[in-house]
Amino acid sequence: MDVRLGNGFDVHAFCEGDHLWLCGVKLPHGRGLLGHSDADVGMHALTDAIYGALALGDIGRHFPPSDPQWKGAASHIFLAHAIEQARARGFALGNADVTLICERPKIGPHAEAMRAALAGIMGVDLDRISVKATTSESLGFTGREEGIAAIATATLVKP
Repeated sequence: MDVRLGNGFDVHAFCEGDHLWLCGVKLPHGRGLLGHSDADVGMHALTDAIYGALALGDIGRHFPPSDPQWKGAASHIFLAHAIEQARARGFALGNADVTLICERPKIGPHAEAMRAALAGIMGVDLDRISVKATTSESLGFTGREEGIAAIATATLVKP
């Protein structure tokens, strides 16, 4: 059995806006997230975790921010590509765990919808996906509410 573990980390700053995307769910918010794509920090971290488990680099390698075709792109494109790369190599997703680090918006009321969105994009059972959050106790850029960070881990398994 071949078991691979990958980690991903991403950060996006707040900007003007009235909503943001987190783990595939559009949330109303007093600010948006700044990024070349839709800036879904949770989905970006998870995508990088899958690429990492496959030793395929990161999102920027596959979808360069210098390429204008990805300007404003929906992040589900990136995640779908990463899981397709895993399947093409004979791997299945064992589990994925995403932690969003922010003071606001509050993640708890949306965590189940986020889990469902990620599971749907990757075509896996809901019980393989975890989405949770923590604050940074008012410390650092997330504590000052300047942006959101995310950490993700993905386990890939090939029999």
